[in-house]
Amino acid sequence: MIMHEGRIKAAFDSGVFVLKLCGDVRLTLCATLDSQAQRLAETPGLEAVMVDLREATNVDSTALGFLAKVAMALQGRLEHPPTIVVDNPDVQRMLDVMGFANYYTLVESPITEPHELRELPEVPADEEGMRQRILEAHRILMHMNEHNREQFQPLVEMLEAQEAASHRD
Repeated sequence: MIMHEGRIKAAFDSGVFVLKLCGDVRLTLCATLDSQAQRLAETPGLEAVMVDLREATNVDSTALGFLAKVAMALQGRLEHPPTIVVDNPDVQRMLDVMGFANYYTLVESPITEPHELRELPEVPADEEGMRQRILEAHRILMHMNEHNREQFQPLVEMLEAQEAASHRD
């Protein structure tokens, strides 16, 4: 199976922000997702958020952590929870198990198709920034439900130990 390099597209129109993840979305795009989460929390006139995963072939746990961060950044700001459009049953199952239904409305198709999506430039991240984002993403996932806490506790502990060791050097 051919994995297509991940890309992130976005559009903002009439109060609706659309974030479209395409291809193989991995930790290399987390700086871009993180900057979008921070920007969204401060966007004036924001009324709705839709994350479109229909063209995503893979979304790793670090990227999922930043999608969770987007939802948490928007809590209390929107009248309705953000929406994830997902038509892949495997991705749908993963979102269900990880507790995304508590933070997003999950649908198979959008009410309307977004227009004018533009590809977001990839935000570069150095190794330390990447490690910080991976750690943050998995801490966020751990807070979503007990299943995630059990799944990601060993990884978080290992990353925290690496972080502590790097600060001692």
